[in-house]
Amino acid sequence: MHMNQFNPVVVGIAGGSGSGKTTVVNRILDRVGWDRIAYLPHDAYYKDASHLPASARAHLNFDHPNSLDNDLLVQHVRQLLRGEPVDVPVYDFKTHTRTQRTRHVEPSPVILVEGILVFADEMLRELMDIKIYVDTDADIRFIRRLLRDIHERGRTVESVIEQYQATVRPMHLKFVEPAKRYADVVIPEGGYNDVALEMVIGRIEHLLSSHQFVSQEDSP
Repeated sequence: MHMNQFNPVVVGIAGGSGSGKTTVVNRILDRVGWDRIAYLPHDAYYKDASHLPASARAHLNFDHPNSLDNDLLVQHVRQLLRGEPVDVPVYDFKTHTRTQRTRHVEPSPVILVEGILVFADEMLRELMDIKIYVDTDADIRFIRRLLRDIHERGRTVESVIEQYQATVRPMHLKFVEPAKRYADVVIPEGGYNDVALEMVIGRIEHLLSSHQFVSQEDSP
C-alpha cells in the first residue's frame, strides 16, 4: 500500500530594496499559479515596535537582520513543509507595529520566501531549493523606493532620503549585496528579464514534477 507525502519546493527571492523582487514574485505567481504557491514575504515578519514611542520607531534600523523575526519565519516554512497551514503576521508600515490581524496560508506545492535579507540567515538558506537574487542598479532602486514610500506609506521625501543614507544604503552594502554569493540564479533587471524568468519558472516546474510527491511504503 502506498501513500503520497507532501514535499514542497522552497524558492527564495532576495535583492535590494526596490530591485523588482515583487515583480518577479508576481510573474512566478501568475505563471506557476496562485493556488500552487504559499507566499511568505519577509516584510511581514518585522518585530513589533509598539512598545517604543512613535518618534523612536521611525528611526529603527529596518534594514538590519536583527529587525526581523527569522525564528518565526523558519518555523512557518517548516510547518508548510510538513503540510501544516500557518498564520502570517500583518505588519503596519505607517505605525511600525505588528497588527492583531494575520493572513492564513495553506500548504502548497511551492513555498515562496521573498525579502531583502532572506539569504542573510543561514537557517533560512538551508531550507531553500532555489535561491534567486534580483540585481538592479542602485539609482533605479532608490527612485522606486522613494516613489513607493511616498505613495504607499505616507512618507515625506526628506524622511525617505534620510533613512536611505542612514541605514538602507550601508545595510545593503553590509548584508544584502554580500548575500548575492549564495544565489543559484542572479537576475539583472528583475521582472523585466524575460529570458531569466523563463529559465527560473521552467526550473520550478521541473522540480514540481519530480519533487512534489514522494511515494512511501506503508508498514504492514
